[in-house]
Amino acid sequence: MNTLINFALDNPVIIAALWLCIVVFGLVNVRDLPIDAVPDITGVQVQVITTAEGTAAEDMERFVTFPVETAMAGLPRLQQLRSVTKYGLSVVTLVFEDGTDIYAARQWINQRLGEAREAIPRGYGEPEMGPVSTGLGEIYQFEIRSEAHDPTALREMLDWVVTPALRHVPGVVEVNAFGGFLKTYQVTVQPDRMAALQVTIPELAAILESENRNAGGGTIAHGGEQYLLRGEALYTGARDIAETVIRTDPRTGVTVRVRDVARVETAPYLRQGAVTRDGHGEIVIGIVMMRMGANARTVASAVDTKLGEIQKRLPEGVIVEPFYDRTDLVQRTINTVTRNLVEGGLLVILVLLLFLGNVRAGLIVAAAIPLSMLVAFSAMRLFGISGNLMSLGALDFGLIVDGSVVLIENVVRYLNHHATDPRPHREKVRAACLEIARPVTFGVTMIIIVYLPILAFSGIEGKMFRPMALTVVFALLGSLACALTLMPVLAMWLLSRPKEKEPWVFVLCRRVYGRLLHHTLPHPKRLTALSWLIILATFALIPGLGAAFMPRLDEGAIAMQIFRLPSISLEKSNQISTQVEQTLRAQFPEIRTIISRTGRAEIATDPMGVEISDSYVLLHPRKTWRYPNREALVTAMEEVLHREVPAAIYSFSQPIELRLSEMIAGVRSDVGLKIYGDDLETMVRVADQAAELLASVDGAADVVPETVSGLPQIRVTLDRAALGRHYLSADTVLPTIAAMGGLQVGTVFEGQRRFPLQIRLPEALRDDPASLADLPLFDGRGRNLRLGQVAAIDSVTGPAQISREQGQRRITVEVNVRGRDLAGFVREAKQKLNAELDLPEGWFIGWSGQYENLVQAGRRLMILVPIALLLIAALLIHVFASTRLCLLILTNIPMAVSGGILALWLRDYPFSISAAVGFTALFGIAVLNGVVLVGQFERLRAEGMDGPSAAREGALLRLRPVLMTALVAALGFLPMAISTGAGAEVQRPLATVVIGGLISATTLTLFLLPSLYAWLFPAREHKTQPNPMQRAA
Repeated sequence: MNTLINFALDNPVIIAALWLCIVVFGLVNVRDLPIDAVPDITGVQVQVITTAEGTAAEDMERFVTFPVETAMAGLPRLQQLRSVTKYGLSVVTLVFEDGTDIYAARQWINQRLGEAREAIPRGYGEPEMGPVSTGLGEIYQFEIRSEAHDPTALREMLDWVVTPALRHVPGVVEVNAFGGFLKTYQVTVQPDRMAALQVTIPELAAILESENRNAGGGTIAHGGEQYLLRGEALYTGARDIAETVIRTDPRTGVTVRVRDVARVETAPYLRQGAVTRDGHGEIVIGIVMMRMGANARTVASAVDTKLGEIQKRLPEGVIVEPFYDRTDLVQRTINTVTRNLVEGGLLVILVLLLFLGNVRAGLIVAAAIPLSMLVAFSAMRLFGISGNLMSLGALDFGLIVDGSVVLIENVVRYLNHHATDPRPHREKVRAACLEIARPVTFGVTMIIIVYLPILAFSGIEGKMFRPMALTVVFALLGSLACALTLMPVLAMWLLSRPKEKEPWVFVLCRRVYGRLLHHTLPHPKRLTALSWLIILATFALIPGLGAAFMPRLDEGAIAMQIFRLPSISLEKSNQISTQVEQTLRAQFPEIRTIISRTGRAEIATDPMGVEISDSYVLLHPRKTWRYPNREALVTAMEEVLHREVPAAIYSFSQPIELRLSEMIAGVRSDVGLKIYGDDLETMVRVADQAAELLASVDGAADVVPETVSGLPQIRVTLDRAALGRHYLSADTVLPTIAAMGGLQVGTVFEGQRRFPLQIRLPEALRDDPASLADLPLFDGRGRNLRLGQVAAIDSVTGPAQISREQGQRRITVEVNVRGRDLAGFVREAKQKLNAELDLPEGWFIGWSGQYENLVQAGRRLMILVPIALLLIAALLIHVFASTRLCLLILTNIPMAVSGGILALWLRDYPFSISAAVGFTALFGIAVLNGVVLVGQFERLRAEGMDGPSAAREGALLRLRPVLMTALVAALGFLPMAISTGAGAEVQRPLATVVIGGLISATTLTLFLLPSLYAWLFPAREHKTQPNPMQRAA
């Protein structure tokens, strides 16, 4: 420390040049720093997705999900294995330990996929890994529309013009098409013609598959040149397919072609999802997914630019219009953080000017703010930390300038007191800086130490708060370097003329404080009793605070889920979505647009059935609302929908929050009750009972049990004996059943574009379940018969969805919590369920969602907070070599905590992890002020003063740095505490705790500490041998 200061003052030009380089380097890193609204708290996850159109959920579980789970069990660093199985879809999600390289994880999975594919029977799909994205991957969504084109043509343009171009944008991992109709070539068979010509569906399928191909014939040398030989028979359109020969009778020469038994046409693919907007019907949208770790702002901006270029290549009248851009939320959040930091910085500078009474000194200290920030930004870029609400939200310029405040204040005071000293100005500045170098280093180190336990956070809270702690540590290290190198140089250059008079603000404060101190110093026992009464009274408020994991970030949009009966068709679901949109748009002018995504897209990263819709309600700016907040708006919307569209159940969240909850815990709500068992019917009964019990708990909202059963099925059970009598096998009958939904037999290429080729039964048969028994078949001797002759056909109710976790079936009851703290709600819910829920033997329940995160974070805090206090105590004992003085300084902590608790109670904020981080930061500041005072007391007593005199004089001498440290820290957080901008919800509890705690801790520091010190070291006790570290402090 002394060496740094001496080098800086002896080589000021070198120091200035070094800091100029740091500024340039920092500005470059600011430009390249990844920016997002919130940190991506999704774990390292990979989805294995398998689709098999027309396959029932129980068959998908048996033949696909179970083999995939079995193959993936035991992978390195695998933390959780869960799955969702639905009609025609299996999604297995593998969650790995934090820190696992995503590409290594995908490589491990890829090695096991071969084993899984071998275990999956033919016809049940091929398992593939989902895109390398996260819960925050959906960064941009747009609509493609035209008055002159139908949904099929729009979807084709999206798939083959827009999507390929967007995939080349750096950072884009996938573009998911949703809505419209996927074009297919359909061979719609005519059963009567097939019966007359004795053509079977398996025969037709085999011909179409074998005829649709090319072949290579090697090369032919001729005339000194080489020619490539190729045979072409790929289908290029409906005409080629229709003219395909099925068979030719060798005796009569009669040829049977496809057109003789079927109609070939283009038609929509059987879909499981659709998108509607604003009550005007279906639309076609694209969802841009960002690669994990990419810069959201840069990628979204590049996508927007690319779409502008693509627009020029589209046919006239086709418009691509974005309706969701993550950049909007990012910009609003960063604006909030920036505004808070700027306002806090201005308040800090004002305090510096008022208390130092020297404009130059104030500006010198203020220079530490941008310089420390540039150091922090460079370190963030180096360590891959994005700039977001959390990483930048805890920065307090008051903390950052602490070291520079103490150093410059001491230089100003030293120069004023030694104005007649004949030494050169450089030497006086050197003496002042060397005198305070140790306490400056100690003070910054103390604040850094209290942030270190946060670095031990893991899981979700680690992803949220470790970047915050690292950013603060980087900024503090930058501020310390600035205080020990640049501040002495600037003081030497700019503080050449001392100011004779102290600023009037400080003179007034010292006069008032001196009078109060005179009355309180002789009464340590009364002050101690009063202080502990206040502490105990505020600690009694803790049970009433409640607890929550994190305050809810207002994203400026609402995500509404619409749940219907699982038996509903996609068309009926769309009708209900359209009615919901029309109702909300008509009665809520706060809504800018509503987009409802029903079912699932082709890339089924979100495995929803057609009975569920995700409606994204985008809102106008808050200033135009009739409602005071988002909760009131949601309540009003819910009341209107229950009254006017009662055909569904509604649940409300926010877009990012909804997606993250699902990706992290597999639930889409604040709390998820998971019931583990085996029998699906019993699981449904228990879940319904649990839902009723949860709904009766105060604060419960949007209670929705997972839809497991209720999907109607038409079961065709083949009669083995009947098959044998007619010389048939299952292989010859099952393709006929598969043709109801569409039997995939190949691909038709149109240039670079490719479309599925399917065999389907005519619409009249597909829409009439009663006609299934009359489907024509041919026995092994070529005689006509019907499906009903070889199979039993009945109607049953099957599972709509089967969820599994760690290899066991489970069902979830989702519930949101409104108007109440999360921990209190779950505590009461547990009591009610334990007393009244009828749970079968061997079954068990678990809690997930935000509550699970809160519990895990609480456990870690119970370990980390004592560690932080022990670190502080160890450092104090090392500095003062006295347990008595260490305990005296640590009395600041309970008083600081009491102020933070009271502030939370007054503002009606629950205890959250954000507030806990505020308490952690508070420990360092509170202890630092105690160290400043007690260090001065010890120094004066070592110079011969008795305890009471040292306490009185030391308190008056150190009043200015104590007040300045507390004020700049509190005022630096003040804009965060009162901000209403985007993302302010997360910052307010943290800032509230720090401000409230600083008020109480500073009061105790200035009054109780001197009084207790005078009591502990009475007039007869003197200190003759000062400890060097004590003298420095």
